[in-house]
Amino acid sequence: MEASSASSSSSSVTFYDFLDRMRNPASLDLVRSIKSFIVSFSFYAANPDNDAKKVQEFFTTMEDTIRDHPIWAGATDEEVDSAMEGLEKYVMTKLFYRTFASSPGDIKLDLEISEKIQLLQTFLKPEHLDIPSVLRNDASWLLAEKELQKISAFKAPREKLLCIINCCKVINNLLLNAAMSENHVLAGADDFLPVLIYVTIKANPPQLHSNLKFIQLYRRQAKLVSEAAFYFTNLVSAKTFIVDLNAKSLSIDEIEFEESMQAARETNKLIPEEFFTTQEVMTTSQGQIDPGASARVHHKETNGGSNYPYMEAEAGDLTVRDVERLLSLYKDVVTKYTTLCKAVKSFPPTKTESSLPHLEGSSILSTKPEENTENTRE
Repeated sequence: MEASSASSSSSSVTFYDFLDRMRNPASLDLVRSIKSFIVSFSFYAANPDNDAKKVQEFFTTMEDTIRDHPIWAGATDEEVDSAMEGLEKYVMTKLFYRTFASSPGDIKLDLEISEKIQLLQTFLKPEHLDIPSVLRNDASWLLAEKELQKISAFKAPREKLLCIINCCKVINNLLLNAAMSENHVLAGADDFLPVLIYVTIKANPPQLHSNLKFIQLYRRQAKLVSEAAFYFTNLVSAKTFIVDLNAKSLSIDEIEFEESMQAARETNKLIPEEFFTTQEVMTTSQGQIDPGASARVHHKETNGGSNYPYMEAEAGDLTVRDVERLLSLYKDVVTKYTTLCKAVKSFPPTKTESSLPHLEGSSILSTKPEENTENTRE
């Protein structure tokens, strides 16, 4: 999908231009302000609404500061906007583990939605959502599903939102093509939303609720408008529909619906527990969802075992899904180690500041997810 590749490439250029300017010695005052803001979050407990308010106010203040700053002298509105996009990505990547899925309620709802979708996937068909046959295109639907499933590969609100926009654009193009080639009279949201709901159920994107909440709270408000707002609002509506979904929501007999849901539950019971380890409710020290530990390792941890359960694990104890947790633990260790190294190096104080004190550790913003989204599709 060329649009997806172009959006990702543009995001990379914007971000690295921002980093390059921040490495300019003249930007030291900006760097200190950014670092000070990020560090300030460690002084109080996580609160999504309060955190979001602080972040949005900081973005507003920094936009005015950047416009008046010498290294952006004469910059166009587009260049200032690009700088703000880079700032948003940097700040929210640094604060991701603090701000994403930071409340037990969010974690619980993510799991409930995912589990319900797993049940619906076993029997739900397009006709149950009254999707016209002319709009049933497996290739387009699969493409939209893949775009939506990428949402958890990113930590920046803008890039998560782009996954939603790309998904919705695939659906929108499908509707337009049907209108032109099949003489189908478009019914607006009455056509669009059912297809989006079906695609969302087929995709079952990880942590759907938390991803939507993260975008709503931390995407710059000036950017959550127009087309982006329309597509975002539709996915929120799709999520709400799924949460409230019952037999009356669908074109299906109530008895058939209940029997299908029960059959799906019974089928899930027959699948080994380790297959569903993503549904275990655990959090790491940073407060993010940690869906990776296998049943046996989790049993050791929750029954008085080590705080480092993998130290006691055997190879046979691990599952493929433990990779996410191990990666999270690895990042946590590296972060603590680099922080400790910086603290040690600060004693005794040097006579002059480092020539590159700007945005240390910026390499934490891996470009791998972006590279993944740049793959063209056949």
